[in-house]
Amino acid sequence: MKKALYFLFFLTAGCSVSEEVATYTAEDQVKGVSFIYEEELPAHVPGIPVTHSFLPGKNSKARTAPPTHIVIHFVSNALENPENPYVFEDIKNMFIDYEISSHYLITREGKIHQLVPESLAAFHAGSAGSLPHFPEYKNKLNDYSIGIELMGIGTESEMNMMVPPEIYHSLSPEHIGYTEEQYQALKTLTDDILSRNTQIKKDRSHIIGHSEYAPERKTDPGSLFNWSRLGL
Repeated sequence: MKKALYFLFFLTAGCSVSEEVATYTAEDQVKGVSFIYEEELPAHVPGIPVTHSFLPGKNSKARTAPPTHIVIHFVSNALENPENPYVFEDIKNMFIDYEISSHYLITREGKIHQLVPESLAAFHAGSAGSLPHFPEYKNKLNDYSIGIELMGIGTESEMNMMVPPEIYHSLSPEHIGYTEEQYQALKTLTDDILSRNTQIKKDRSHIIGHSEYAPERKTDPGSLFNWSRLGL
């Protein structure tokens, strides 16, 4: 029962699914179809190699504005599979089942999966949060951002709302923090996004962690994340 409560908190602390979701098919998404900013379609297509692992249409919605922010997250399946918390299909299925999402997910080996086209809004930031310099984004950052998940686990204190101590202490040290391959892939991905979206500035006001938008409920990417690896 206690484990179930941790899992419930992990999910409800994530992203709201009460918003109108996209009705586009997986085939539309693979083709890169943009129904909102069709004239800006090239800005939504990655200029680097990525693996298309698109989530169903229920995991995204139409954008209401071009993105102005990048939000960095961590994700794992440590609660359910502490011995092997980074199985991609397990994490993807968790997103599908609970209708949460991010635009990209970077594995421990640095492989970049695209889960949602940039032309759509993903459910990654949540429905409750705010940014000091962008009051108009209160409770709706999903509409204005691109979400990037890193397979990673923070410190014990950063994970204590999601993973009980006995499970955290059982984790292999190699599962904690981030890998060199991830930093390299993340830098390549963010540079590509910035080159295609000039409205996203390369600074810490526009490239943020999830905890900066929702500090009362989120801790990612956490103190183990090195922002200087992005040139910030």
